[in-house]
Amino acid sequence: MSDDTFTLTSEAAKKLSDLGASKGGEARANKLSAERRREIAQAAIAARWEKAGKSPIPQAIYVGELKIGNMVFPCSVLSDGSRILTQSDFMSGMDMYYSGWVARNRPIEDSSAEVPHFLSFKNLKPFVDRYLGDLQSISLRYRTPRGNIAHGIRAEIIPKICEIWLDAEEQGRLGARQKKIAAKAKILMRGLAHVGIIALVDEATGYQDDRAKDALAKILERFIAKELRPYVKTFPTDFYKEMFRLRNWKWPDLPAEQRRRPILVGNLTDNVVYDRLAPGVKQRLKELIGRDESGRLKKKMFQRLTDEVGDPKLREHLASVVALMKAADDWPGFLKMIDRALPKYKPMPLFDAVENKP
Repeated sequence: MSDDTFTLTSEAAKKLSDLGASKGGEARANKLSAERRREIAQAAIAARWEKAGKSPIPQAIYVGELKIGNMVFPCSVLSDGSRILTQSDFMSGMDMYYSGWVARNRPIEDSSAEVPHFLSFKNLKPFVDRYLGDLQSISLRYRTPRGNIAHGIRAEIIPKICEIWLDAEEQGRLGARQKKIAAKAKILMRGLAHVGIIALVDEATGYQDDRAKDALAKILERFIAKELRPYVKTFPTDFYKEMFRLRNWKWPDLPAEQRRRPILVGNLTDNVVYDRLAPGVKQRLKELIGRDESGRLKKKMFQRLTDEVGDPKLREHLASVVALMKAADDWPGFLKMIDRALPKYKPMPLFDAVENKP
């Protein structure tokens, strides 16, 4: 039987798992490529789990490092699409810890989710319930690229974990050691700014270049409304005031309706807002809005965002952008901060799946 037609049965899987016990197995293994051996091992694992009536453990297929300030967190995208940070490395980077006594004695009704032990402290319980009580899964088991079992924290949960520590600190519930964790949580929150976590993991692992075509279609469908929404003031005045300050422009002391903004403001807004909101969204919005004879957009782009996803995400993003603006001393410094915390999405073609949407 050739390698190309090799079919792994449960019996064959067992034999291959014991290759070291026989010379024939060693000879067979030596002829297989590393990739083929990996495929066989994964198939054997899947066969065992299927036989036991369980789903296969997802495996890390993209790996990288997430850098926030002076902290570095190994991260992965798994075979089932989950984005995770390695739990042990996350704990180490945040100086988190857990007590064996707490792990053994915490009440069963701690929360509806399986709360990680490093959050199982009595003084954190009200905040854990607030931010994680409605979740069914916070951490998960996965296989590293080498096949070892590891534990990861779902990337989208990280901001919620930070909120737990920040709220607990604000209400004076933390001890001296825990306050150090809260300080790191504050740095991490500023870096992630909620909306950036998935994009950051995808960029760090290289997954963004290999996303399925229909992923873009789904994003655009969620973000972009089929009809033009009525105009409602969306961009806060602080956004423009901070932009003027960082660019060393004089803020016009006039009523809002009489202010004339530099032409460059539109390009700068595209850069720090729409280019970073979601992949392909700016492209599609401009196509739908269209331009008049003078080349200006006929309507405001945010008027085509959905009420359920697009508009809330824009407002969240704007809040993060304004916070970064206020922390910066000049425009170049602000760009460095936003490029790290809320990086741009790479230009993506509008695939057939979305080109004909109204």
